[in-house]
Amino acid sequence: MDRFHAMRVFVRVSETGSFAGAARDLNMSPPAVTRAISALEDLVGARLFVRTTRSVQLTDAGRRYFEDCKRILGDIAEAEASAAGSYATPTGTLAITASVMFGQIYIMPIVAEFLDLYPELTVRLIFLDRVANLVDEGIDVAIRIGHLPDSSLSATRVGSVRRVICGSPDYFKTHGVPRDPTELADHRIISAVTVWPTDEWRFGGEHKRSIKVKPAIYCNSNAAVIEAVRGGHGVSRLLSYQIGPCLTEGLLLTVLNDFEEEPLPIHIVHPEGRHASAKVRSFVDFAAKRLRANRLIN
Repeated sequence: MDRFHAMRVFVRVSETGSFAGAARDLNMSPPAVTRAISALEDLVGARLFVRTTRSVQLTDAGRRYFEDCKRILGDIAEAEASAAGSYATPTGTLAITASVMFGQIYIMPIVAEFLDLYPELTVRLIFLDRVANLVDEGIDVAIRIGHLPDSSLSATRVGSVRRVICGSPDYFKTHGVPRDPTELADHRIISAVTVWPTDEWRFGGEHKRSIKVKPAIYCNSNAAVIEAVRGGHGVSRLLSYQIGPCLTEGLLLTVLNDFEEEPLPIHIVHPEGRHASAKVRSFVDFAAKRLRANRLIN
């Protein structure tokens, strides 16, 4: 029995949940798939699947073995690619994730410029306002904002963002500029619930404290909140990168800067391995240089 071939068959059956589906994907006959799985079960000395007429499900031993097989087969693929010279030039498809607005404002231009250098590469961008699981969702690189938990991910710090109170020049001209967080009670608050889902706004500086605000508007769209604030309809608390272009153009102003909390770090992360592929290494190096040079996030 070719053990590594049987492991590949096992992984494909696990991913498709079907012996017939794995047979189609691997261009094998269903009986050949069945024989490979039976031989593998004999080798490891444990049942890997629970089979019924309607479904194929991993056993507890099968689930543990599945993760090990994916790791082993991944290492083999890396070794083969390295020997074949695939680490010399970025090729294939690169999957990148970031939060929606950060991706739109900062990552999309970097990716477009990166593809000018490597036109043979294809990039799949996934902009989500949640933390994606890189391994489970097949993502190569992520840009993360905030403090990272301990993990096996490799991380490169590229900047930081601030939590800021902002409004338009016309709004502050009409309603005055708050000099202390307590004065926010005199202003119309537009709350971006995707950034702060609570009415407790924390402040730093010399005297750390929390202020309970009473928003007039709650909105789950950061872009809509920014438009409302730009239109002079109130003040909001956002991440500085989200309003970076508006600050540069003078469309928005930040206030209460002396009361800001510590900035949040920005990292580029990717699954740790003995050898990162050329597409990952090249993009991380390229994006890190571009992001560190951007004064809006540094």
